[in-house]
Amino acid sequence: MRADELDPDLAAAIAEIESLGLPAWSDLSVEAARDLEDDLFSGPPEPPVADVRDLAFDGPHGEVPVRVYRPESAVDDSAESRALVHCHGGGWTLGTLDSVDGICRELATRADAVVVSVDYRLAPEHPFPVAVDEATAALEWVTETADALGVDPDRTGVSGTSAGGALAVAASLRARDVGDAPTPAGQFLLYPIAGRDFETDSYRENADGPLLTREDMRWFYEQYLRSPIDAANPYAVPLEATDLGDLAPATVVTAGFDPLRDDGVALAERFEREGTPVEHRHYPAMAHGFCSLADRVATAETALSAVASDARSRL
Repeated sequence: MRADELDPDLAAAIAEIESLGLPAWSDLSVEAARDLEDDLFSGPPEPPVADVRDLAFDGPHGEVPVRVYRPESAVDDSAESRALVHCHGGGWTLGTLDSVDGICRELATRADAVVVSVDYRLAPEHPFPVAVDEATAALEWVTETADALGVDPDRTGVSGTSAGGALAVAASLRARDVGDAPTPAGQFLLYPIAGRDFETDSYRENADGPLLTREDMRWFYEQYLRSPIDAANPYAVPLEATDLGDLAPATVVTAGFDPLRDDGVALAERFEREGTPVEHRHYPAMAHGFCSLADRVATAETALSAVASDARSRL
């Protein structure tokens, strides 16, 4: 499923990043990795949206900050809009509302949706299942306060990149299995973390990246999981679920040069086989995190538009 070479636009963007001589995430302290991630991915507020507000709700572990993006079509609070509860990536260890600002703006604009970005607590200070608890609580909060937010609770989905994709699946699984959260209307999963087998073809082919390495993923799991017992929990590792059927319709985006590629492929295949409607969108010449480069990489722009189209048709 891997292309012969990276997309030229993406290769140029990666070369620019690599020219900075930055260390791998796994070679840094948690604090230094967080500072670097925030510096790299925080940018100007683009594309513009009609309204952005920083709010918070009382979650199971304390106050949870959220950032609400409202597109032009949703500025009238009397109208109910579709909504996405979005969880950022960063291996459950990195990431802020600012570092995911661009992709949330893109999703709000392209999907014509109110996007609620969740600033869940990070590992290792707050290991599994804290992030899952807060992602689930965020979905519940959005549906319970739908009138105030101007959204339709029956057209509210979950989305996420990388680790955020795993959290979106976990919220969906908990809604089905435990019933402690509303059932989302759709799942939109961009290069999600789904498994923990570091010997898949994609892990071997892309062990040294670009943008994400096998050692990075080992390090992220070391921060996130409390013990080997957690590694068997499907809310931490979605592919450990005995059944991935009867969940909200899903879109799964995978990239050919991503260590997580085969996990995403396996997730999409299990969705289809076990009874969850799925649209698998594979981009063989892309690498992990490519959708954050939509302003520079044409295929990333195409992928975001496709995900947004799926959200408009399902929510």
